[in-house]
Amino acid sequence: MGISIRAYARHRGVSDAAVRKAIKEDDLMDEAVVEHASAKDLIAQIQTMEPTDDLFDAKVKVLSVERMRAPVDVAAALQLQAGATVQKAERVRSTPEGPLSHITTWVPESISAGFGKRELMQKPILVLLEESGVKVGRAEQTISARLADVGMAQHLDVSVGSALLAVRRLIYDEDDRPVQWLHGLYRPDRYEYQMQLSRVGSIDAKVWVSQELSANFH
Repeated sequence: MGISIRAYARHRGVSDAAVRKAIKEDDLMDEAVVEHASAKDLIAQIQTMEPTDDLFDAKVKVLSVERMRAPVDVAAALQLQAGATVQKAERVRSTPEGPLSHITTWVPESISAGFGKRELMQKPILVLLEESGVKVGRAEQTISARLADVGMAQHLDVSVGSALLAVRRLIYDEDDRPVQWLHGLYRPDRYEYQMQLSRVGSIDAKVWVSQELSANFH
């Protein structure tokens, strides 16, 4: 069942006019799913915390932490100059049933200098960023699928060629500067992603917005 513009505006604490303006600006048709924050005051932000950091006390194994020159794609995502230094960290998180996810993160050196392998084993990386003075604002996320190669099969205890849930998440601070790029690979038999959607506006607009995100672990 859909919700009215007025109900959604009240839910988000904004005006009816602002909701209508966002729908017009985004011009999303054909029941498109909105998963971005271009209309910052209206569209629900993607939860930026790594799910395993906050939903339960997972076992964390830090595979590596290194400072390196940012690869071209990483520099572009984090809006850094070519050759800028970043911290790259790789971790595996496990439930009592076994490995759940392999997470790779890249963070600009200027805001990652205060933490390393020991800190990454003890705290979620977003907590470490906030302790470094970063105020997290929003995130952009994509979810797709990938087949496990030999290395990932070993990390996640699956067969080579097994399907994995692939998550890419770019996190911004309150000034809209990228502060972390995350690539996550999850075992779909132990992790599922849930989103509740509600329709905004008239039936002609066909715009859907996310109201809630959650993650379940098996």
